[in-house]
Amino acid sequence: MLDRVHTDVERCVRAVQSKDARFDGWFFTGVTSTGIYCRPSCPVVPPKVENMTFHPSAAAAQQAGFRACKRCRPDASPGSPQWNERADLVARAVRLIADGVVDRDGVPGLAAKLGYSTRQIERQLRAEIGAGPLAIARAQRAQTARLLIETSSLGMTDVATAAGFSSIRQFNDTVREVFALSPTELRRRAGDAPAAPGTLSLRLPFRAPLCPDNLFGHLAATGVPGVEEWRDGAYRRTLRLPHGHAVVALSPRPDHIACRLTLTDLRDLSIAISRCRWTLDLDADPVAVDAQLCEDPRLAPVVRAAPGRRVPRTVDGEEFAVRAVLGQQVSTAAARTHAARLVLAHGCPVDDPAGGLTHLFPDAAALAELDPESLALPRARRTTLTSLVAALAVGKIDLGVGSDWREARERLRELPGFGPWTVESIAMRALGDPDAFIPGDLGVKVAARALGLPSTPAALTAHARVWQPWRAYAVQYLWATGDHPVNFLPAER
Repeated sequence: MLDRVHTDVERCVRAVQSKDARFDGWFFTGVTSTGIYCRPSCPVVPPKVENMTFHPSAAAAQQAGFRACKRCRPDASPGSPQWNERADLVARAVRLIADGVVDRDGVPGLAAKLGYSTRQIERQLRAEIGAGPLAIARAQRAQTARLLIETSSLGMTDVATAAGFSSIRQFNDTVREVFALSPTELRRRAGDAPAAPGTLSLRLPFRAPLCPDNLFGHLAATGVPGVEEWRDGAYRRTLRLPHGHAVVALSPRPDHIACRLTLTDLRDLSIAISRCRWTLDLDADPVAVDAQLCEDPRLAPVVRAAPGRRVPRTVDGEEFAVRAVLGQQVSTAAARTHAARLVLAHGCPVDDPAGGLTHLFPDAAALAELDPESLALPRARRTTLTSLVAALAVGKIDLGVGSDWREARERLRELPGFGPWTVESIAMRALGDPDAFIPGDLGVKVAARALGLPSTPAALTAHARVWQPWRAYAVQYLWATGDHPVNFLPAER
């Protein structure tokens, strides 16, 4: 584990001197002689050791008075993997800040969601990240502003509003302080901006290696018609966001994910990016994951054959929970059919400029009104679905990015029809727990047997201790041994 790697000066110096991109996002280097901060892989000549200081986040570097390097653009590096690997207060707070909670509800709103006082949250964030919630949110607003300046033709007043700044003066001061350039100079350096308002083309970075096969294969093979589709080498879907809806197209590239976003309200940009990164597990540290899994000689050949597999997640935890219930004990095709019927009956219609996508997946409030008798499901599963929807609608279960994984599991187990497979599937793909494990899954059992691993749930769980804390990734490698469509990039139509 690389927790608090910024405190290991010798290790950080070696990473900077070797330009090791694996450490991008884990820490940031402040250069006291120039006043800039960089990612470890910055292409310029490394500074003298005595001029280096190390910071756990871009927000901490900015708070210490450093401005972002114009060459390596450290504010755009992949996020630290540990915030998606952990479920403690700091990790949950960071995920919620990335999802825009502080911009929408302030620090008191963040505290209310987490169930702690603002003072406790401030103290713990400063101790571990080197910056409080307002500074972290400010760094995120600065990055959003840069994206809008460089990729849109919006006027600067509109950019400031969309990025979440309270005034044009605050916007100008922050951009100058963080990037050492005025907003106008940033746009001039970027060249011509696209003319289409509301549509942005972005590059989402990740840590190499990344195997796109199971990641995009899973999302495409299980996609709900009208909500998701695979077209022209891209996974496309609709998103429900705080200020409106969006359509996103995500395409794998050798060194980044191409992201094309069509937003109804540009204030949702940073939240949309955060949810896309979460869905594709782009902040993972594949080197650490694969190294641990390769400790098992039975699993190692599968890992080495196609390293860098990610866990395909979801843009909306509640949506996935509903779909997990619809997929209980049926084929992938049948689950898609059930979900498509639900979307047509209760989803909100949207316009897709490219055609093909027609609805948002219905939220819990909409599904709370459905008539159970209208569902083409066994009676027991109707009860399971309606019980889940009722619990979600009143906020009894939190499946958002800032949720407590242990508590969410306990609340789900209390519902009728929620066994280990459903609970752990939700933990894996909705909550994002990297150690979620489904030993009773048919595909997992078949793969385990083929690899000479124990195939009964109890025996496989005992064996899987060597995979911890990455059992969710082990599941992806086990599934990869089969010929199910979830394991392959879809063929072009």
